[in-house]
Amino acid sequence: MQRLPALIAAIVCLILAASCGRGERDYSRWTSIPAEGWAYGDTLALTPADTTLNDNDSLVRRALRLGLVHTSAYPYANLWLEVTYRGGAAIHRDTVNLTLADIYGRWLGKGFGSFYQCEAVLDTDTEIDVTQPVLVRHIMRVDTLRNIDRIGISAEN
Repeated sequence: MQRLPALIAAIVCLILAASCGRGERDYSRWTSIPAEGWAYGDTLALTPADTTLNDNDSLVRRALRLGLVHTSAYPYANLWLEVTYRGGAAIHRDTVNLTLADIYGRWLGKGFGSFYQCEAVLDTDTEIDVTQPVLVRHIMRVDTLRNIDRIGISAEN
């Protein structure tokens, strides 16, 4: 009778160990925006994979997402971005309108305090070279965009 709980525990451990095989990896990279703001001509280069590692994949087929953290002092309801990335032999360039607030001025992102995080899916199934930088620049009608804290890119399952 005392062997039954030990046997069940051993079977559960074996099942968990067998399910922990090497799966596909997710890649992401975030960068902080300077406190003085994001100038119109500044293009951010975000390389999703850590290129110092030797075991990276190069071309992967994943969902490509863009993330943004802004403060409650951000003066606009949206953010227009231009995103450029390499997928195989092709270079893709997307224009993204990231909606940050509803028509009543309530922030749509998740967060607490004065920081909110929003996310936009750029492509649900794209081939992307994660060892090459993804270029992001804002295309708002202002010279310097303030109250943006961080921006990131991820290639996930």
